[in-house]
Amino acid sequence: MELAREVEQALAELSKSGAVEVQESGRRLVGQDLQFEVRAENSALLIHLWSDAESLVRRVVGIADQSAEQVVLEVRRFGYTRPARLEFKIAERERSAEQQMARARRAEFTSRFGQLLREKFPDETLDSLSARDDLEHSLSDCYARGLMHRGSEAWVVVGVSAAESAATIDATLTAGLLWFDGAHDRSTARTRTIAGLRLFLPKGAAQVTAHRMAALVSSLCVELYEVDEVRGEARRREPGDTSNVATRLLPRREVETLLAAAGPGVEPIVRLAPQAIRLSVAADGKSVALRFRGLEFARWDPAGITFGLGDRTQPLTAASRPRLEKLVRELEVHRNPLATDVKHRLYRAQAERWLETLVQEDPGRVDPRLDPGHIYSQVPAVSGGQRGILDLLGVTRDGRLAILELKADEELHLVLQAADYWLRVRSHQERDDFRRCGYFQGIELQELPPRVYLVAPALRFHPANARLLRYMTREMEVIRVGVQENWRRGLRVSLRQ
Repeated sequence: MELAREVEQALAELSKSGAVEVQESGRRLVGQDLQFEVRAENSALLIHLWSDAESLVRRVVGIADQSAEQVVLEVRRFGYTRPARLEFKIAERERSAEQQMARARRAEFTSRFGQLLREKFPDETLDSLSARDDLEHSLSDCYARGLMHRGSEAWVVVGVSAAESAATIDATLTAGLLWFDGAHDRSTARTRTIAGLRLFLPKGAAQVTAHRMAALVSSLCVELYEVDEVRGEARRREPGDTSNVATRLLPRREVETLLAAAGPGVEPIVRLAPQAIRLSVAADGKSVALRFRGLEFARWDPAGITFGLGDRTQPLTAASRPRLEKLVRELEVHRNPLATDVKHRLYRAQAERWLETLVQEDPGRVDPRLDPGHIYSQVPAVSGGQRGILDLLGVTRDGRLAILELKADEELHLVLQAADYWLRVRSHQERDDFRRCGYFQGIELQELPPRVYLVAPALRFHPANARLLRYMTREMEVIRVGVQENWRRGLRVSLRQ
């Protein structure tokens, strides 16, 4: 069995570098003298891992990633349909200084956060407060989490430090909802009524969370506070205060003008692989990106054309054109649905962008009701950086707006980011911005709120997504669309619910 040889060889090479530690979907396997064995059994490839503390057997689906530092196997547990990941990594002799500092910083924040809670709510008792990883509930140690009570009423509390990244801070509502969802199972809350959720974010960093709270079900009570960590003070913020949350809706005529201006310069490049190269206006609204099955490899602006992958770009000249043509040939070989090396970086890069091109070409695969003549990427554009999830805006044949959120791998924050985009689209819809800016011409848009499609490989919906959807407003109709794992070879829907 070819896969067996590949797995054995990969693990043998990794083991030469020193001791190896193993994690399954983020959980580190414990015990001394961890050993493993790979064997074929009844046409399946099994891996058996054992130590003095535990033992497990998994069916190996394939090698998801391989480098000098790690080997990641995609596996399935018996009785489960969703794939898991076994990560074999070179064991660290000790935590890096950065990790130690982060852990110490979070412990200090948790202590100060506890003191702030006691001062802010002197009539309530703080039952617990911690900032440990809780993989079972998909909770990170970035967030301090606890329970407070007064009499028979309890509140779930979650806080995050200003030292964390902007993405971590913006994801606090996801962490809070998951902590709230599990509160009813915790022993300290079983005899009390959970009144609601309190979120504590750094001063000046609560705009995104305040915006997203508008998508929550009205029966859920959520209080949002901004914390001045220097003064040790917390001020309550109303969820409707979203003045700093912005989107950009580029008039359609400006898009068409820009694409027309780029046409003469990019036409010879498109002819190199017309079946795979597509044009799109870049996020800056001033340039045009050339994408090969979603992967940007060149860009046009009024000053000229540059090409290359990532930060390694160069101007297109007569002398450099052979290098551009070589790059396109490499893309044709490796970024190809029938490519033999599915671990190649060009095959795996920006999977969501590749998925986006397939959905744009045939949105009816997602839902036959979608109109193939009106589907737009990243409209409206979201201010404030990358979201890690791609948005498409479309419309059904009878005029209902449709949002398509695309993700090629498990994404814990898919639901809240979809809600974020839904709120922005809904706001533009209510102001009639789409008609004024020239979108959906010839279509009479319904007044119904946009319908949301969450599109991902069927086995890669994060298990927490279903729990999070329970807390979204009923106005946000959500349809999960699962495509088959080999979606690069053509979209085939295996789940729609």
